[in-house]
Amino acid sequence: MRILFFLYLLVLPTLLFSQEKKTNELDYNSKYNSSDSIKKPKAKVASIDMYRVITLERDTTYIDTSLTIKKLYSYNYLRRDAFGLLPFPNEGQTYNTLQYSLTDFSPYPEIGFKGKHFNFLEANQIRYCSVATPVTELYFKTVMKRGQNVDAFITVNTSPRFNFSIAYKGLRSEGKYINQLTSTGNFRFTTSYNTKNQRYFANAHFVSQDILNEENGGITTVEDFEGGNPDFINRERLEVYLIDAKSFLKGKRVFLDHFFRINSVKGNNNLYVTHQFNYENKYFEYNQATVVSNLATGRIYRFGDSYKTSGINDQTHYNKTYNKVGLVYENTTLGKFQFFADDFFNNYYYNQILILDDQTVPSSISQRINSVGGQYDYQKNKWNGKFLFSRSVSNQSLSNLDAKLRYNLNEEMELSFQYQNINKLPNNNYNLYQSSYVNYNWSNDFKNEKINSIIVNATTPWVEASVQYSTFNDHLYFADVSTPAQIALQQQIIAPTQYANTINYLSVKASKEFRLGKFALDNTLLYQKAEQQDFILNVPEFLTRNTFYYSQDMFHKALFFQTGVTFNYFTNYYANEYNPVIGEFFVQNKKEIGNFANLDFFFNAKIQRTRIYLIAEHFNSSFSGNNFYSSPNNPYRDFIIRFGVVWNFFQ
Repeated sequence: MRILFFLYLLVLPTLLFSQEKKTNELDYNSKYNSSDSIKKPKAKVASIDMYRVITLERDTTYIDTSLTIKKLYSYNYLRRDAFGLLPFPNEGQTYNTLQYSLTDFSPYPEIGFKGKHFNFLEANQIRYCSVATPVTELYFKTVMKRGQNVDAFITVNTSPRFNFSIAYKGLRSEGKYINQLTSTGNFRFTTSYNTKNQRYFANAHFVSQDILNEENGGITTVEDFEGGNPDFINRERLEVYLIDAKSFLKGKRVFLDHFFRINSVKGNNNLYVTHQFNYENKYFEYNQATVVSNLATGRIYRFGDSYKTSGINDQTHYNKTYNKVGLVYENTTLGKFQFFADDFFNNYYYNQILILDDQTVPSSISQRINSVGGQYDYQKNKWNGKFLFSRSVSNQSLSNLDAKLRYNLNEEMELSFQYQNINKLPNNNYNLYQSSYVNYNWSNDFKNEKINSIIVNATTPWVEASVQYSTFNDHLYFADVSTPAQIALQQQIIAPTQYANTINYLSVKASKEFRLGKFALDNTLLYQKAEQQDFILNVPEFLTRNTFYYSQDMFHKALFFQTGVTFNYFTNYYANEYNPVIGEFFVQNKKEIGNFANLDFFFNAKIQRTRIYLIAEHFNSSFSGNNFYSSPNNPYRDFIIRFGVVWNFFQ
């Protein structure tokens, strides 16, 4: 009901808002108007470049309503290509990271709980718009059981200088296993404005997000799942560790990025004042009503001893305020030179101080970090570059060097190079955590992580390729520190750890589509390797996605469809396991997963600006053996038929 209510609120403005007719305005019906005795002036059609989507870095793309195989890859809960991410059984749960090069790093400390953040939209993921006429997009997709996934979006320009958008993505899915319900919501509001003389520009947004997951801790006996017993085809018959646990992540953010040109008339030399403001608060809660799990093998305390006999309710609070002020000198020949100073303050806290036998766990971590830096942007002819360096001037030591260079040989060939060197402060949940579970309380003072990465990308008519080489020093991770006695009792004790040695990581990714008439074969292959003395950064060596499909126009090109099969595969490796108490994945070296084929059949169609999707996911699961997992204790998704639409309206 809540999702339908928000959907109604978002669609209703398309009936209420109107825009003044401008030249080049979009009018899809003009070419079908019949002529009469009085000749009417022909309405002009808005061009595609009048429907812009703009990033925080002010890179521009355009609203695209085409149906391509790339659109199929992004037709999912995250609304982006999820190659390299392995979803858990239910929609809206976490993802295991197969491709480690997808991991982003910031020098500033964050709240942590990264396993809960895959669908949490960060500030640099918000998009701003500028459109000739109001645009609405409706996304719908069925889920595993009893629910739906919708994403409704509308953007309007009340004038050429002012735009706003409202969007809401909601999900509810019960799932096929015990205690696996997900319920999430992402509300977004954005606005963009510039003055008539174009001296002042501003982008701002507000987001409110909540992610609720029932947590079952995985299945207890993999033999029941893998044995092929027809009694367990109904997945609710499989025993799980937790039947009444859940986790909840909630956050709100207010963000403003704006600049003002000091000189009144834009010329060959310009001077700007810039400011960026970001205030955000987050809240993570782990709730477990019953501490003891009554399993077929007996009563167990999955996460060890607890200070409470029931009603565990661990709560972590976090807020941050970020201000960045800069002065930019722009020369049309030399490029842009920016000098900036920023102030970062965060407060990570609990409601009490814990005094334990071996240590005292404080109630909070509060940090104020001041940094200064510079950035140089260059864009001339076929070259485009950005070079950034920042370093803290306060007591905390952090730095960030990020150099990017891109060369466009022609419209079909592009080369890019990036080097990044980060001296990163640990996320707060590595240094401080409090819980009702005795072994889940810690206070640490870890060293900074040091990360060096070189990334080379090439786009050519023959292949798209990417190579990344990274080194990690003082790498932070969560480890299973259960003793043999605790393992015998089926307990799972997790703690943060810092690796003293160097990890070298290499990934090589290549993509190529082959076409023969109306048939096509789209291929993506990834090779990656981690050189290390211990099994810390574990990844599968090979991943592949291959899609064979057929495309066809019908009914005088009124309908366009694509149909085919997608093959996904990755090699065996010691996959990380998910721990719901801390909302993080941890390293384990006891069980490998992988080496199973995942086949999806799809039929996609486009009618005008409506794209229709019908997908039979993992249709080979019933005859390929029950060896498919998302993590050592969480099976991958069974065969399911799902359908949905993406529908764009242009007023």
